[in-house]
Amino acid sequence: MPFFKRKIQFNDDLGFSSNPVVKNQRALNVDGTPNIERTGLPWFKFDDTYTKLVTMGWSRFFLVILIVYLLVNTLFAVTYNIIGIEHLNGAMGKTPRDQFFDAFFFSAQTISTVGYGHISPQGFMTSIVAAFESMLGLLAFALATGLLYGRFSRPTSKVSFSKNIVISPYQDKMGLMCRLVNLRRNSLIEIEAQMYITFNEIVDGKSKRSYYPLLLERDKISVLSLNWTLVHPINEDSPLFEKTLADIKQAQVEIILILKAFDDTFSQTIHTRTSYQEDDIKMNARFEMMYYHNSEGKIVLDYSKLDSVIVEG
Repeated sequence: MPFFKRKIQFNDDLGFSSNPVVKNQRALNVDGTPNIERTGLPWFKFDDTYTKLVTMGWSRFFLVILIVYLLVNTLFAVTYNIIGIEHLNGAMGKTPRDQFFDAFFFSAQTISTVGYGHISPQGFMTSIVAAFESMLGLLAFALATGLLYGRFSRPTSKVSFSKNIVISPYQDKMGLMCRLVNLRRNSLIEIEAQMYITFNEIVDGKSKRSYYPLLLERDKISVLSLNWTLVHPINEDSPLFEKTLADIKQAQVEIILILKAFDDTFSQTIHTRTSYQEDDIKMNARFEMMYYHNSEGKIVLDYSKLDSVIVEG
């Protein structure tokens, strides 16, 4: 028996294919990334390096910078030792370990163009290597500065979605609701939201993954200054009409939410996404109010109540 009997003209699969999901795997992760494992790509692609360095986490980014910095200085320290530590004036190391660190710290001073003067190059080959390292240092630090600027200037979304999606009475019917809020103090304008439902069903004797739009009571707002509760009225034309939580679980339902807005700080359009599964759905529940008026009559928005849900009865 199909999960949704009514036909809606919607043939797009949202880019996730129409193959049925197995073991209730998400099509879209909670953070908005596709739940896809990619294979067959080379471990390293030079033309993809910038994208990885700009999009990876901050801790990983600084770890990569530190590792590259240490490796480059180690390489030059070995080079200076091969040429001969005696060609570094001021190097006082007697043991191989001390001589290596003399060359290492001279390399660190050269690549950053600091040059304290305690150790200086002597001889043609050592001077050539030091000059090349200085040029490399200028290019490397310019590149690192560009990466830092790219990471800071890249427009990102700080829209947070509620952990749960609720089904509760709405006007004279039931409604599917989720809530979102902007965690930044800037303004988002011209916000547009789209909600889709995807589930496994039998079509012409074959199991497939179907995608249907969930029409929202309001899919656009001008300014996101408070929180926004998206409401899908569950009427006769809704795929969720007269469906129980058991029906939703059996069909391995996933609800996908896509948001687009204009960020007036970056003057660019930003996008964000998330998804919900049956474990994230609360029946006969409602969201607790996030804002109130203080003693002076000013509106106060309490971000800690984003996920606060009150279960009825």
